[in-house]
Amino acid sequence: MNDRSSGQMKIRVYYEDTDFSGRVYHAAYLRFLERGRTEWLRAFGFGHREIAGSAGIVFVVKSLQIEYVAPALMDDLLDVETRASKIRGASLEFHQRIAREGRTLVTATVLVAAVRDDRPTRIPESLRRELDRAEQGGDV
Repeated sequence: MNDRSSGQMKIRVYYEDTDFSGRVYHAAYLRFLERGRTEWLRAFGFGHREIAGSAGIVFVVKSLQIEYVAPALMDDLLDVETRASKIRGASLEFHQRIAREGRTLVTATVLVAAVRDDRPTRIPESLRRELDRAEQGGDV
């Protein structure tokens, strides 16, 4: 995948995202990463509700590897970068990074599976076409 298959969004850290020390609670990063993947999908013209309604398909996290490098603090403005690295028949692998002012705070590799009726299913052809177009250099 090339840079056209990547996305970036900003997230502000709120009080509710932090623990007693004012640092982002480790599980809050999972929400930030999820938002990054959701907005990545939306950039291709697909929302979770649309895919679930039209095709009966939902994306579920199959595996997650995360490394916490440095803490984010209350009121920080974070960059969540999302890049699809592998597209398979029924799954997508993402590399994600959360940074503050260019400094990496968290990195993650996330494998999501397309599921219908609790069984793996192929990624919708319409989404696959858009991803292929982005990889070929078309606009996202």
